[in-house]
Amino acid sequence: MSFGQRFGMDFTIFKEKQTWKAFAISVVLFSIIAYSALGVTNLSSSFQTSDDIKPVADFELQTVNRTGIEDNVTNETGWFRLSEHRGKVIVLDFMAHDCSACHVAQEHLEANMDEWQSRDAEHELLIIGVGSWYRGDAAETLGYLNSSDNEYHVPHYPTGLASTEAVIVNATSDERADMRETYGIIAIPVLMVIDDEGYALNIKLGGVGDWGDFDSAITTAMDGEGEDIRIGVKSTENNMTGVLFFGLMLSILVYFSPCAFPVLPGFISYYISLGAREDELLESGKIKKAMPNSVTIGLMSGLGMWTFFLFIGIIALIMGDAFAKSGLIHYLALGIAALLLVLGFFMLTGGTAHFMGWVQKIVDKYSTTETDEVFTPRRNMYLYGLGYAAASIDCTAAAVLPSIVWWSTLGGNAVMIGLGSLMFGLMILMVLVTVFVGLGRNMMVDFLRRSTGTIKMIGSWMMMFAGFGLILFLTNPKLFSF
Repeated sequence: MSFGQRFGMDFTIFKEKQTWKAFAISVVLFSIIAYSALGVTNLSSSFQTSDDIKPVADFELQTVNRTGIEDNVTNETGWFRLSEHRGKVIVLDFMAHDCSACHVAQEHLEANMDEWQSRDAEHELLIIGVGSWYRGDAAETLGYLNSSDNEYHVPHYPTGLASTEAVIVNATSDERADMRETYGIIAIPVLMVIDDEGYALNIKLGGVGDWGDFDSAITTAMDGEGEDIRIGVKSTENNMTGVLFFGLMLSILVYFSPCAFPVLPGFISYYISLGAREDELLESGKIKKAMPNSVTIGLMSGLGMWTFFLFIGIIALIMGDAFAKSGLIHYLALGIAALLLVLGFFMLTGGTAHFMGWVQKIVDKYSTTETDEVFTPRRNMYLYGLGYAAASIDCTAAAVLPSIVWWSTLGGNAVMIGLGSLMFGLMILMVLVTVFVGLGRNMMVDFLRRSTGTIKMIGSWMMMFAGFGLILFLTNPKLFSF
């Protein structure tokens, strides 16, 4: 038996016109998504800024206290305080040791800081690295921030570790607050330019994308001309729109997973068609009340999906802490990228993954049919939603699990908002599709059935593109830094 036959893979699909039609569609879709991702700074800036323009909050943090670097800008105990450097232009680099995108941002700053600092300008420039992974069991320590390895070196500019008591909310009472929450840091890296009077001028999210506006804000501030471009900074209490949006987008990926979606139209159509036999089923005593309508079918299936993703969320949080604490985040990301590439090819060639096959066994065990003594259509649809979510995760785990882990590092309500929006999106999609099938009957079912092959191919190609792109980013981030 050949390799392809053993795993149900058909390599002749590369000779089919439909395969390359799906490839072309995938290139267009992936290009749009990738461009949007690289341009996320412009989108996210609306989440980060406020109309309330005032000086940023004062803070102090303990530094790694290296001779000739930190000791030039700290007190005798190695602590840096922002207000003690009023009159200088400050660039804050919110970063972490185990953050690949942070390394890209750091490289940009290090490549340009000598040129910036040698300018004949009105104000001196000072760059400060702010270690921002300091909460939870997986928190990075000051010592870890000060240890270089193959993927990371301690920044060539002053660097310290923030904390939940870094920000000085009230200088008189010495009341303290969380650095990330006060400065609106949802996900790192984030870079911020602060002028000589303490006002923020520019916020750059992520290590990739266009640096033009950010670099220009630095030189403008150094020349004392930044008053017209000052912005306000939001706290994270009002800064979760991006997480909400991402969760909704993730729900679309999960729902139309090529591992699960092809079987959905037929199953829903079957259950709706059972409504024609309602009187017969009632008379025989197999059901105690009317057959569920399409809305109820969608709701029950959605609840099943909710149950599964609550379980997955708990597991992902545990995994996230374990990997973050071990310092293997970069290698986990590479493994996820490789998994996307392999699974995409596997699905494209007709292979079927069964990582969550044990869930389907549970569904089969507790489901009933109209031939059983008692028929339980509502319970069946709930169990179907559970099985559908498990089948979809075979294709989308590489996107879902890291997303939940990422949300867990943001603190506050990020996990609840992100996972909640994912689950809400799944519920809405399931209800909409079942209602459309119920209204359109054969026409809608036929359309979905005709589309599932193309949807599966497009999803498979895009999984491979995402895996390949992520591998490039993690191993050669310079390609994305422009």
